[in-house]
Amino acid sequence: MRNAHRVPVVRAAEQALHEQLISGELMQRAAAGLAAAAMRRLGRVYGKRVVLLVGGGDNGGDALYAGARLAARGAAVTALTVASTWHEAGALAARGAGARVRPSGEAADETLLAQADLILDGMLGIGGKGGLREPAARLAGMCPASRTLAVDIPSGVDADTGAVAGEAIRAAGTITFGTVKPGLLVLPGAEYAGHVELVPIGLSLPPADLEELEPSDVAALLPVPGVESSKYTRGVLGVTAGSDAYPGAAVLCTGGARAGGAGYLRFAGTAHPVELVRQRFPDVVATQVEPGDGAGVLAAGRVQAWVVGPGLGTDERSAAVVAAVLGTDVPVLVDADALTIVAGHRDWLHERADRGQQTLLTPHEGEFARLVGGDPQDVKAALAADRLGSARRAAEDLRATVLLKGSSTLVVQPGGGARVNPTGTGWLASAGSGDVLSGLTGALLASGLSALDAGSVGAYLHGLAARITVESSGPPLAALDLLASLHRAWQETQEAGERSWRASRR
Repeated sequence: MRNAHRVPVVRAAEQALHEQLISGELMQRAAAGLAAAAMRRLGRVYGKRVVLLVGGGDNGGDALYAGARLAARGAAVTALTVASTWHEAGALAARGAGARVRPSGEAADETLLAQADLILDGMLGIGGKGGLREPAARLAGMCPASRTLAVDIPSGVDADTGAVAGEAIRAAGTITFGTVKPGLLVLPGAEYAGHVELVPIGLSLPPADLEELEPSDVAALLPVPGVESSKYTRGVLGVTAGSDAYPGAAVLCTGGARAGGAGYLRFAGTAHPVELVRQRFPDVVATQVEPGDGAGVLAAGRVQAWVVGPGLGTDERSAAVVAAVLGTDVPVLVDADALTIVAGHRDWLHERADRGQQTLLTPHEGEFARLVGGDPQDVKAALAADRLGSARRAAEDLRATVLLKGSSTLVVQPGGGARVNPTGTGWLASAGSGDVLSGLTGALLASGLSALDAGSVGAYLHGLAARITVESSGPPLAALDLLASLHRAWQETQEAGERSWRASRR
């Protein structure tokens, strides 16, 4: 699992370590890791052209000391400074190893950057806020991403939120120190960061502010039946979805649920959705109810979790079904039309929380705006400025776990536990893909996973299935394509977990 910590936490940990080390030791640790990563990317170091973009803080010092190590190996190193002052000891070390250190601003800067084999971006560190100023903004626009490594955080990316206000460095990779920063994992910052590599420097840190599951973590959470398991002990999921207007949502949601590991699926819906589910999935027990018959939905049988909402409609009859499901004492996943209904009945969520029942909400950005209220454009702006913070506030206010869908899907529970999904792809922005996700995740809930774990594993498998589909069949991606790929995603995750376990035993 990759753990990420906010800047104040990192600063406190660094200060505590500083007090235990000799002066400059912490920076030397960072510079050594940065130089090693640069050498791996360069391959043969001797004769390669390296440009350092150097700001006035410790971030620039890291770049200068790393540049000194590269120059000592025979690289042609030039440091361009973008501040009125810079790390003097680092500059002295760089010059002593044969590097050139000069202010940026010459006409030759663009040519120098274009011809560089590698650029180390050390202009602005994790404390940077807002857009880049000149000359840093000008230099950022000149850097080819494929040959740029960011030092700790790409300059112009907010380390806590991932927000980008104006020009920023786009990097092939980011070498970050001590711990991953949330802004490296959350969009848009994740897109600017490229491949993130962590260099341990000895920090003692509290529990993470944000987690990213790795394949071995997901594999460990997958519900695998034992020799004495039955279809009931593996989990029974109830799904109520679809309508005459949107019958396909019932098929997609139920199809996703079949790939989620539950042992038994019950579907309750109106006539046409039930007919389609029966035709497509004969293993699903489907019960026909009249529109708005919440009691009839619950009478379909006992379950360990419910999924409610995809294609259900938003009228009073649909609201009666949502209210009935939320009144049960089992975990409930609320998606699509049910989210619109719940936006006007937040007290239903609060009552469930008071009873100690888990609720998982799975909105896209538009549905999220309806849930939290306010002007949609203001909510959109708030998400762009601090996606994770917005999701945290919503989880606290709604008293439910929130899975905020997007290319960097977030799963946040009340009280602060938060995860970001690493497998998303923009091709999932297609009609019906969310219905598949809700069924898949609901099955994981029914198998006994917590809302946080079910949301995290569901998003991971869903994103991986999308990537598998696109790689095997090519884009674009249709929601129905995901159903076949989910089984392969499950298999690949299990295999990755097995490889990790074997490696740990060596």
